[in-house]
Parts: sequence; C-alpha cells; structure tokens
Amino acid sequence: MKTIALIDYGSGNLHSAERALRVAAAEAGGEHDVVITSDPDALARAERIVLPGVGHIGDCAANLKAVDGLIEALEEAVLKQGRPFFGICVGAQLLATRGLEDGETRCLNWIPGDVDRITPGAGYRIPHMGWNGLEIARPHPVLTGLGKDPHVYFTHSYAFRNPALEHIAALTDYGQPLIAAVARDNIFATQFHPEKSQSVGLKLLSNFVRWMPE
Repeated sequence: MKTIALIDYGSGNLHSAERALRVAAAEAGGEHDVVITSDPDALARAERIVLPGVGHIGDCAANLKAVDGLIEALEEAVLKQGRPFFGICVGAQLLATRGLEDGETRCLNWIPGDVDRITPGAGYRIPHMGWNGLEIARPHPVLTGLGKDPHVYFTHSYAFRNPALEHIAALTDYGQPLIAAVARDNIFATQFHPEKSQSVGLKLLSNFVRWMPE
C-alpha cells in the first residue's frame, strides 16, 4: 500500500481533506492510504504529499517552520526526490516567494511570485467565498476530465500574483482574473478547496493520485 501524507502543522482543514483524499484514492484504484502526519520520517516514506492550509499566511508559515525538520523533509521529498505534491488554499500560497498579508512573510519560494490581497472592484465582496467557474490556462494531468464548465469552491481574500506564465495552470473570474491553480514540475496547487468542490474536486484529487510527473 502506497502512502499519501497529509501534513498536520496546525493550519489545515485536515478531516475534510482526509475524507476527500480517501474517496479520491478509492476512485483511482485503492492502492493508496492517507496518513495525517507531521513526522519528517513519514514524509520521507510517502509516495505523495498534500499540504493544506486555512487562515493567515503568516500564522501558517510560522507553524510550518515551527515543526522541527519539516521544511527540510518537504524540500528533500518534493524538490530533490520529485514526489507528487498538492497544495490547498494557504498551502498553495505558501509556495510563493512572499505573502503580503499584514506585512511580509517569507514563504517557500517553490513557485516564485507574491501572494497579495485581491481587489475585484465595486460589487464584489471580500473574502471571495463560494462557487466560481474554473478556466484551464494550460493542459495539466491533474486538470483533465473536469467537464465542460467546471465550478469549484473558493474562500479567500489573497491570491497568487505575478508568477511566471508557465506556472499558471488555471484561472477564475471574480471581477478580474484570479489565479486559481499553479503548477511546476511535480508540484500542483489550488487556491480553491477541492475537498469542498464535490464531484469536480474529487475528480481533480483522483487525477492527482494517478499523476506520474515526468
């Protein structure tokens, strides 16, 4: 049995993510178990890694850095060993160079760019909360088979800004184009919550479980 490590660093919606990943793993063939862990040794053994995140990017970054050896284990598994990685919401934002919520937070810099407050204009509330359409910016194995007009669930006030164009995987329209997903090599991450996005989210997660990055 292969393992999907769902990282517990005190900043994620773990149980709904765990349930969705278990359903997705079953749909993908049932060869994966989902383990909630903050143990660097468990990450080293995992075949796939998922980093959730909710709340303030500064708090999430501090919590991640506070777990001894966790960032080093992530860098070894993801950047050096090439294990498939999925970031969710603030877990996606942590991949940026820096977050600009209440000052500046240095992040992992896996996908260079900033995370800044969205400014959609008059008539649009912040936070952006609810269902929005997903526009695929470039083909990616995790985004296949989502249907003609996929909608996913967002809840956020901040989003990626100015990553390289080749790292933008999907967009959404909320008074302006917002980056909904980013990708690079064996790394994929969404600003939206696939675990709350019903059939589209489960399809996306099952694609991730099947995904074999080159």
